[in-house]
Amino acid sequence: MTGDKSVQTITLRSEKDTQRLAEQLAALPLTGSVWLAGDLGAGKTTLTRYWLQALGHKGTVKSPTYTLVEPYSIQQDDGTTKPIYHADLYRLQDPEELSFIGFDEYLDEPNALVIIEWASRADSYLPPPTLFIDIKQGFIDITQSNNDNNAKECRQVELRLSKARQAQGLDLSAIKI
Repeated sequence: MTGDKSVQTITLRSEKDTQRLAEQLAALPLTGSVWLAGDLGAGKTTLTRYWLQALGHKGTVKSPTYTLVEPYSIQQDDGTTKPIYHADLYRLQDPEELSFIGFDEYLDEPNALVIIEWASRADSYLPPPTLFIDIKQGFIDITQSNNDNNAKECRQVELRLSKARQAQGLDLSAIKI
């Protein structure tokens, strides 16, 4: 893990670690967009499901692979409702399609959090993210030997704040697994 307040790199060794990361992300005062990057099966939707649950969502979290966007309205402790949009742009053919579905309205909504998987498919259309999360699949050696049978799957996660969020004092250094 780095000591920088705007960048953190952590290793997730289990689904429980993914859940702990999501709980810590839910504790951050995030608004705007969060871009999730990673190969198919890297855990982007799993992280988002735990994140929504940590924010207070009750019920299932559907993958927006075919619908592009799944909206959530989560009741907050102070009585307000936090709008959250989970987008998956994997099947997006052209970034201009986002204007047809009113995607700009999600990004412009006050206090909204827009979690976007495969945002790179529309990076020319989207404004820069508040937070960028890159998930890489890998293996760690659990016995310090070079035997492949001793390797366990893990996820290397890099979290990077935008310059604007850094200026607002958001700090990632407290995120620990």
